[in-house]
Amino acid sequence: MNLLRTLIVDDETLARSRLRTLLAECHAPGAEVVAEASNGADAQAQLLTADLDLVLLDIHMPGIDGIELARSLRQRAGAPAVVFVTAHAAHAVTAFELEAVDYLTKPVRAERLQQALQKAERSLRERRGPMTEVLQEVLLIQDRGRTERVLLSEVVYLKSEFKYLTVRTAARSHIYDGSLAEFEERYPARFVRVHRNALVARQAIRALEKYDDGEDAEGWALRLDGIPEPVVVSRRQLAAVREVLKDPR
Repeated sequence: MNLLRTLIVDDETLARSRLRTLLAECHAPGAEVVAEASNGADAQAQLLTADLDLVLLDIHMPGIDGIELARSLRQRAGAPAVVFVTAHAAHAVTAFELEAVDYLTKPVRAERLQQALQKAERSLRERRGPMTEVLQEVLLIQDRGRTERVLLSEVVYLKSEFKYLTVRTAARSHIYDGSLAEFEERYPARFVRVHRNALVARQAIRALEKYDDGEDAEGWALRLDGIPEPVVVSRRQLAAVREVLKDPR
């Protein structure tokens, strides 16, 4: 992919001109500006007719704003990559929830724009290559003012504790504001319920074994890939877990 076919969307003429100048300095990859739009409605019209790889998108515009436009693009198969370019840093979390590949704040530097193009190129290769079906989903974890992206494919188990979920990966545990029922309904092929308070990743299951927690000598627990602690299986879910062991798909 040598040149990223690019649409610049910004209601300020000088801002669009500045991006054109900076893009001319980018070469690995480079970009070809095939269209410009001064508002969301114009951008939607361009998106219907132009073959695009990338949208450089302002947020605050009259009419349809950048967030709304990016949300509509998310529903389209083969949509271009989105990089937000804005004077406001406040929408960064929303941007990543919409799967933007980068978020640039004005004034934009050429080297920072080049990094964004590299991210866009990698994203497009993953999405448009032969392995599109395994495109990763992410959880956005909020931790003391910091937002961290955790690949759903790295989650070993989810456990409900008090009002939050513990999201366990091989590397560490995270606290997430969500519900088990939500994950169970949305990702039935990825997770199986093993207890009223726990889901485990089907592909992470390595063994089902007898487990004595001091209260139930006839209890069972799962050994999962990448973590030392067992996850208890309730009697009610035991049959479902045994079925997964026979066929983890």
